[in-house]
Amino acid sequence: MGLGTMGDPMCRRLVEAGYPVTAYDVDGDALAAAVEAGAAGAESARVCARGADLFMTSLPGPAQVEAVMAGAGGALSALRPGSVWVDLTTNSRELVLELASDASDGVAVVDSPVTGAVDGARRGELTLFVGGEPEPVAVARPVLEHLGTVVKCGPLGAGNVVKLVTNQLWFAAAAALGEGFAVGMANGVELRTLWEAVCNSVGDSFVARHDAPSIFAGHYDPSFPLALCVKDLGLLADLESSVDADLPVTAAARSAFERAAARYGLDAGEMCVTRRIEDDAQMSMRLEGDWTPHWEK
Repeated sequence: MGLGTMGDPMCRRLVEAGYPVTAYDVDGDALAAAVEAGAAGAESARVCARGADLFMTSLPGPAQVEAVMAGAGGALSALRPGSVWVDLTTNSRELVLELASDASDGVAVVDSPVTGAVDGARRGELTLFVGGEPEPVAVARPVLEHLGTVVKCGPLGAGNVVKLVTNQLWFAAAAALGEGFAVGMANGVELRTLWEAVCNSVGDSFVARHDAPSIFAGHYDPSFPLALCVKDLGLLADLESSVDADLPVTAAARSAFERAAARYGLDAGEMCVTRRIEDDAQMSMRLEGDWTPHWEK
């Protein structure tokens, strides 16, 4: 359940693969679109869970997962013995473990946050970071493989640790990319030349290839808003407390995204971390080109 930016294309992938999918979302339009695509509609998350052998959630964050799953009226208590809950949310490891401890006997839990953006979800090219016991992971794996590449990360909760580490590196690269562009442009190098040089050098990254076009187009990728960046960086802070050392690069990335969110709002696109530099330096990083948004590919 959860038919947002990532949940909807994942739902469609499973429908297209021939699975009988029952879906639910609080957004009636999103649910109607999933039903039109071939899913059955449910009237609540609890109803979805009650009839599921494999119950999958894709939600914005820990608060939404707790609201849907926890307590006597939550979806977790409606799951039947023998069923598996797979949480695809980028979530708090502690919350996943807490909810798993509340699950009824015979109900298993797997965490499987995903990476790869909307275009990856549409094409079935996500990477899924899976944590859990071998038996429920084996049950879930054939379904998850329709969504992308499954990486077994360890016990329950490890999937979210790995996902947050990958986001830690992504956010640092995203913050640095705009700074690099600004330094080069301020010293007389044309932006397209800079970008091509980065993509063919040791400075290359997923961010440079996948996310830079959203800067060039000027929409800054609203498919992943700053709210999710700030949320994930907050979850990272919980994990960082286990490291007995200063982590200045991660701290700088967190500060950069928080500054962007304070200026442009939490609904603004993730690459507004670069827009702040453009605005302060009074420079434009627009480039002519066919920058089709990745969520339309």
